[in-house]
Amino acid sequence: MTALLENKIALVTGSSRGIGKSIACLFAQHKATVILHGIHADHCRETAAAIKAITGISPDIMACDISDEVQIKNMFKDIFSRHKKLDILVNNAGVLEDRLVGMITQDNLEKIFQVNTYGTLYCLQLASRLMRKSKAPSIINMSSIIGVEGAAGQTAYAASKAAVIGITKSAAKELGPLSIRVNALAPGLIETDMISHLNEDITKSHIQNTSLKRLGTPEEVAKAALFLASDLSSFVTGQIIGVDGGMRT
Repeated sequence: MTALLENKIALVTGSSRGIGKSIACLFAQHKATVILHGIHADHCRETAAAIKAITGISPDIMACDISDEVQIKNMFKDIFSRHKKLDILVNNAGVLEDRLVGMITQDNLEKIFQVNTYGTLYCLQLASRLMRKSKAPSIINMSSIIGVEGAAGQTAYAASKAAVIGITKSAAKELGPLSIRVNALAPGLIETDMISHLNEDITKSHIQNTSLKRLGTPEEVAKAALFLASDLSSFVTGQIIGVDGGMRT
């Protein structure tokens, strides 16, 4: 197997489980030095063990509340202290809450936007400073099919993920002259803990609205992230790539 990320330093936020874990492990397989992130370090224990099994080395783990700007700044200071640079950022950390329009509260909005939108922007901002001396750096933001298409009962979540699309397109234009590529993935219904609250009938309905008639896997999203992180996508920036099996909400 060709190592697509050799000598690259990659931070994957929200890498304790699901899509983030799969991305981190696939990047490690391609010889990136992966930095894990979770709100608590022990949340990343399983991912760290999986990466050690692949590389023989225990990865760094950054404990940080992605909704807290000060903690994010300290995390990037720590990354600079340990590694002196950053080549790849995957802004994967996120929260999902279903609420009908009439039930949305200020606290609900603040929680969703602090993590999904503000946290993404803060990490992008600080990562771009560490990437200026990197060769072919890449930032990958995690949006959602909901941010593209919208969905009943997910107005606040959709708004936070639509904002990520705006961030991605604007940052790609601004950071392009520095050779920093910025793209986003927009997963559809992926088989993770995040959709475990859905009842069987709702899940079946979503699958019927998907051209491929099945759920996606975290590994399939990880492969798309690998493409965007590597030189395979060296002339790709400002794009929102759906990993949704042809899903329409």
